[in-house]
Amino acid sequence: MISANNISLQYGQRKLFSGVNIVFSPGNCYGLIGANGSGKSTFLKILAGEIDSSTGEVVVPTGKRVSLLKQDQFAFDAYPVLTTVIMGHKRLYDIMTEKDALYAQEDFSEADGLHASELEAQFSELDGWNAEAEAAKLLSDLGVEESLHELPMKQLESAQKVRVLLAQALFGNPDILLLDEPTNHLDVETCMWLEEFLCNFENTAIVVSHDRHFLDKVCTHIADVDFGKIQLYAGNFSFWQESSQLALRQRSEANKKIEEKRKELQAFIARFSANASKSRQATSRKKTLEKLTLDDIKPSSRKYPYIAFQQEREAGNDLLEIDDVSLALDGQVMFEKFSLHVRKGDKIAFVGTHALGTTLLFQVLMDEVKPDSGSFKWGVSTRRAYYPKDNSAYFNVDLNIVDWLRQYSRETDESFVRGFLGRMLFSGEESLKPVKVLSGGERVRCMLSRMMLSQANVLILDEPTNHLDLESISALNKGLEQFPGTVLFSSHDHQLVQTVANRIIEITPRGYIDRVGTTFDEYLANENIKQRRHQLYI
Repeated sequence: MISANNISLQYGQRKLFSGVNIVFSPGNCYGLIGANGSGKSTFLKILAGEIDSSTGEVVVPTGKRVSLLKQDQFAFDAYPVLTTVIMGHKRLYDIMTEKDALYAQEDFSEADGLHASELEAQFSELDGWNAEAEAAKLLSDLGVEESLHELPMKQLESAQKVRVLLAQALFGNPDILLLDEPTNHLDVETCMWLEEFLCNFENTAIVVSHDRHFLDKVCTHIADVDFGKIQLYAGNFSFWQESSQLALRQRSEANKKIEEKRKELQAFIARFSANASKSRQATSRKKTLEKLTLDDIKPSSRKYPYIAFQQEREAGNDLLEIDDVSLALDGQVMFEKFSLHVRKGDKIAFVGTHALGTTLLFQVLMDEVKPDSGSFKWGVSTRRAYYPKDNSAYFNVDLNIVDWLRQYSRETDESFVRGFLGRMLFSGEESLKPVKVLSGGERVRCMLSRMMLSQANVLILDEPTNHLDLESISALNKGLEQFPGTVLFSSHDHQLVQTVANRIIEITPRGYIDRVGTTFDEYLANENIKQRRHQLYI
């Protein structure tokens, strides 16, 4: 268990938290959610003791160990990979270091022998003899090959370092596990392994993530950071999201009888409870939900942007033909002899670990990069709107948001542009901010506004959920689901791919897989596809 008592934090005039009181209990996994900048990562650091709060205290029972996923990829560059993982258990690592230093002494006294005996007892009590084996297994489970285990961290690539730091956080069965965006840079298989790990984790876990599927799979509770407070809710993210909307709707229906509201709530809870899987986390969640009453569910103050894509005219059947397109970058093959016929209404998700290949393919299709060979042809009736992974070039101008968006609008009247921006949560003075100072999430909302105004019948989006908060991701998800045109997109958001795509394509330097009418979950579960993917990656 870990508790925060009367926690407040203020930087200058800005208050992040004010009088926060919350208890996180063993056996539960808590999803810490909130808008960008609300202080989720900061709160984890307060719980871990890395940041001091302005008031209040964090209480951890004596002898309980807190483990925080480190974000600094360079902090352990001088250490071997295996050692870096073991350093996650500070007490064990300190004992190992002291013990090794003691045995290395030339003059080994009787007192040294007694101290060494004490250290050996503590080492054994902490299961130190199995430490290296456990660390090696964690690394292998997270996709870090055995050949890398003895290398210094500085020789690893960025994505590999992230996995080592995650192994470090998970190592040694910590009593309180704090994970900030643990799925970043993980492939689908490793994410699934982490989901299973957390579902079977018997201690206290608190996670920050923008991956709604991940939050739904692992969380028994949601801790919502809003207006400097943290409110605790039973259930996973989808339950929190839908129940808060239900509560908002019920409170606005003043004439509706209490009994009718209770029946609606009971039916809602029963639907979520019935979907519980066999995992320990889901069983705990199911029992908690069944105890909820009408007063336990509160409406959320969160605001969702309005994202809706309309096409000015419907595209013809001959939409896009790609014929044997190949491209290499610095001598490395990105894709080779890639051919594709895109039909009207296709919503194609490009998945897999070869993200650079997908980005370059989209750049080829937008005439930003010339392929080495092959050709492609868009249908004459197509109009494309493109969201690039790197959008910085669009904002290197001395304009405010209103004038920036006006460039892309046929209707240039300021009241129209301001009204449009208001629906995208840029209201009042916010719409007059210079675009050069916008945050990552604000830039994405601007780019999506630009795409909506284009009224294109083909949307190409390269990782559009990066930098977005959960509310904006949900709104984008809904907008893409309802869009009647054609979509080509890549995303690490599992739920977005699962609910939007009606066709899955995975490109590798050695070939590609194309599955029409297959959902993402079906794609991942298909044994034949698993074998084919293995052949393409070995």
